[in-house]
Amino acid sequence: MMLRYALQTIRDRKGGFLGAFLALMCAAALITACGTLLETGLRGRISTERYAAAPLVVSADQNVHRTTVKHKGNGKTKVKHKSKPVAERAWLPTAIADRISNLEGVRKVIPELTFLAQPVSRSATQSQLAARRSYGHSWASAPLTPFALVSGRAPASEDDVVIDRGLAERKGLKPGDRLVVQSTSAPRPYRISGIAAPAGRGDLRQQSSLFFSTAEAERLAARPGRISALGVMPAPGTDLNRLKQQVEQALKGTTAQVATGDDRGPVEFLDAAGARIKLVSMGGAMGGTSLLVAILVVVGTFALSIQQRHRELALLRAIAATPRQVRRLLGREALAVGAVSGVLGALAGLPLAGWLHNRFIDMGVIPATLERTAGIFPACAALAVTLLGAWAAARISGRRIARIRPAEAMAESTVERGPARGRIVAGLVLLAGGAALIAVLSVLRTEAAATPVTFLAVVVSATAVSLLGPFLVRLASVLLAGPLRLAGSGGPLATANIRGNSTRMASVVTPLTLLIGMTCTVLFVQPTLGDAARAQAHDGVRATWVLAAQGPGVPSAAAETVRRTPGVTAATEVVRTTVRVGLDKYPAQGVTQAGLARTWDPDVTSGSLTGFTAGPGTAAISELAADRLGLHPGSKLKLHLGDGTPATLTVAAVYSRGLGFGDLTLPHELLARHMDNPLAATVLVAGDSGRDELAAALKQFPGVSVLAPATADRLQADRQQENAAVNHLAMGLVLAFTAIAVVNTLAMSVSERIREFAMLRLAGATRRQVLRMLRIEALSVLLIAAALGSGIALAVLTAFSIGMTGSAAPAVLPLVYATVVGVAALLALTATALPGRLALRVRPVEVATSRQ
Repeated sequence: MMLRYALQTIRDRKGGFLGAFLALMCAAALITACGTLLETGLRGRISTERYAAAPLVVSADQNVHRTTVKHKGNGKTKVKHKSKPVAERAWLPTAIADRISNLEGVRKVIPELTFLAQPVSRSATQSQLAARRSYGHSWASAPLTPFALVSGRAPASEDDVVIDRGLAERKGLKPGDRLVVQSTSAPRPYRISGIAAPAGRGDLRQQSSLFFSTAEAERLAARPGRISALGVMPAPGTDLNRLKQQVEQALKGTTAQVATGDDRGPVEFLDAAGARIKLVSMGGAMGGTSLLVAILVVVGTFALSIQQRHRELALLRAIAATPRQVRRLLGREALAVGAVSGVLGALAGLPLAGWLHNRFIDMGVIPATLERTAGIFPACAALAVTLLGAWAAARISGRRIARIRPAEAMAESTVERGPARGRIVAGLVLLAGGAALIAVLSVLRTEAAATPVTFLAVVVSATAVSLLGPFLVRLASVLLAGPLRLAGSGGPLATANIRGNSTRMASVVTPLTLLIGMTCTVLFVQPTLGDAARAQAHDGVRATWVLAAQGPGVPSAAAETVRRTPGVTAATEVVRTTVRVGLDKYPAQGVTQAGLARTWDPDVTSGSLTGFTAGPGTAAISELAADRLGLHPGSKLKLHLGDGTPATLTVAAVYSRGLGFGDLTLPHELLARHMDNPLAATVLVAGDSGRDELAAALKQFPGVSVLAPATADRLQADRQQENAAVNHLAMGLVLAFTAIAVVNTLAMSVSERIREFAMLRLAGATRRQVLRMLRIEALSVLLIAAALGSGIALAVLTAFSIGMTGSAAPAVLPLVYATVVGVAALLALTATALPGRLALRVRPVEVATSRQ
């Protein structure tokens, strides 16, 4: 029976439930999209291309492992094993093939070499990148796909190259043409001896393949005695699972891994495997923030909806409805609305997840090889969360009206009552929690640790504002009373409405506060960090010129050519990657040690730069890394390089400019030897040689440019902007949801005041005066929300700046801030004016004489 009453109420009060419906539907869509990204990171398929014809692939372990043994008091021990992936490709010793080539069921073992091989153009002033990533291989590994010649012949000499058909068609190339290839060393011209294509299948979609002779491929790979992987071709009739067990047994005692089926994809596309972890992190962070924001918005929406029905619910109590019946009625109404909105929102979330996935691919956050997973779990989870959230929000919001006596309920339906004691206590607790999070944020010195705390602090503080809102609104109304008197006849009316309906106004202030606070935080976090990093980089670069490349990087041969140019006193090659110290990941740069003091000043605080340049076994580290690792000059730094190779170095210097140059600085030769792309990201050049002289010396290196030192700042800014764009996209959906909540709440708040407007009209107020009062109210609410949201954002950003940069000076861009407040004002005025005009269309007499 109660369900029938609930459905009847929804039919009769469609407008009142529309706001809750929209809030729940948007929440379900957002949770479904974030959940789909999270599921893609956990279970997304990575299809193989190059290894399509090799049922079994052997590769090196791409992880760093650590085993800890904990001894308990009862004599037992607990063993924990953890692992983390490395940044670069780990290589296998060539001799590994001998272990499996003679196994029963193995027809052939094909060694694979995979290395950088990017086609460039000598005729252009910049290198012309292929439309997709490009790798070089030995022609002996062509059967792994399998590739077969469609024209020309196989590479027979070190000057020959075979290219895939897709690359030939895109570039208009044919056998006999010349092609310049930038690989791990200097760019070199090759003669296209043939064009190949995968036999029996379409062209490669995710990469271009260039095939060289075996000797040339080994030279370009620059990993003597090592291979990227092994493809195992089974004999006809061999059981693959049994063969896999045999190969694993033969490789026991080594770090080699065996992959079959879909597990071959991560072996081929390492970036896709790494992107899984990134997507899990991003999906989890977005989903968690979305869930917190959704809870805050949905509870606020239901609270406003139930407040508007206070008289109706009071009448139910007056005609003998029990508290339990009222709670059941509200719960069933919420479940009915939540079920419909949850299903529609989950369906809308699936294309939203697809759009997000494609945007992340376009921005280079994840590769196209990581296929999106469209499972049913995220949609089911969103529906469950929507139902539970709607039911809980309705029960919480209707707790008081269902609990008090009927006479009190009727009295409160005409006069607004102050917030309950429990709400005040909860608000104060959350306010203290927000302050504690801000205090914690001020001591966090890594971006990975600080970022989630930053957004959590904003949401917790906004929730405290939501609970304490009526008091804050009343206080603000007192402060605004004087200025509002100057606004004419509408000013005093607006002041009276704000003061007398503080609970209703607080429900409008909350989403606006969250919108302004969260938007400012999202927009100014990256500039705060980026400005400090660029300032440190600017102060630490002593070079006269900077070499940069539009292609994969600046080859060492170009740096050596510059060193021989008259007037050049030093040329420092800089490569960047990440390394593992224990299981923790640290950004690292490799720099040429000779003449380093002429081009680079990291502001050494202990030790000396001279000590770092004295030998190949030294390292310089930032103050942050020194504090975290407990190191000082003379300490031993044990780490795993980009490809997992262990190394032990002696700390020679500790520097303060870690934001600008990374936490670890290592010798260039050591770091570059263990990177997939050993080309320099930049080369810092010192001396009095002119730009024209350097450019003339670099003519043989396509795409390498000579730039002014200020370019280093611009390149750093570009990298920061790319990261910021990803964060803006990730949090943009949450902000869009909050903006919808702002419009939704304002429209609900205005539309239910139709009787109030009619009474004002009958008392002599004109339509224009009522609309003016609404505009003044909206601007007053905006002013309160802007003050609260800006205050929250400023406190959070200041704490973030103290922790990350050591300075209480967040980067706040005035024009951007003004735009944020302006957009919020536009939303507030529009969401107030449109329903206000609709409410004023009805004749006042009809409203006054209608049943209440």
